[in-house]
Amino acid sequence: MSAPLELPPVVSAAFEVSLRHGYASFCRNETGRLLAALAATRSGTLAEFGTGTGVGTAWLRSGIRPGARILSAELDPTLADAATKLFETDDQVEVVAADWSTLSGRSPFSLLFLDAREPEHSGADTVIDLMEEGGIVVIDDLVPCESWPPLYAGRVDSVREAWLTDDRFTAVEVMVASDTAVLLATKR
Repeated sequence: MSAPLELPPVVSAAFEVSLRHGYASFCRNETGRLLAALAATRSGTLAEFGTGTGVGTAWLRSGIRPGARILSAELDPTLADAATKLFETDDQVEVVAADWSTLSGRSPFSLLFLDAREPEHSGADTVIDLMEEGGIVVIDDLVPCESWPPLYAGRVDSVREAWLTDDRFTAVEVMVASDTAVLLATKR
C-alpha cells in the first residue's frame, strides 16, 4: 500500500476553508487532479459555475498556466466570501458572488467547469456561446453508466445523452473513480 498523494497547498487550504464553513460538498480529488491537468493545457480565461468554498477553483489554480485567469461565480454570498478570501492575494483568480449568468459578458472561456447537479446551467445550449473554439467543458458529479442510452435513477439521463450526441461538441464520459464520472466536451 502506498502513501496518499500529497495535495497542492492551495487545495489543502481550500479544504480547510470548507471544513470551517461546514461545507461537505466539494470537488473530489480524482476530479480535481483532472481539472489541474486540463488547466495546464489552457490559456485565456477558465471559468467555474458554482464555486462553493473554492476547492474546484483551487484544483484549477494548481494547474493553471502563467497568464491564464480563473473566473468563478458562486450564488451563496457566504460561500463566495469564503472563496474570495482564499484567493484574495492571487491575481490569476477572481471569485464573484453572483449567478453564473453574470459571467457571460466575460466569455469566451477556454475551459468551463460545471456541476451536473445543476441541470439548468449544465446543458450544451446554455454554454455553447460562452466557449471558444476548442474550449473544454467539464461536467462532474455523474454516476458512471455503461448502458446506452445513459440511465440515472432508472430514467434516461437526458442531460448526459444530449452532451454525448451534440454535434457541436466532441464529448466523452470518463470514470475518475469507481463511483464517479465526468463528461469532457470540446467545442468543435
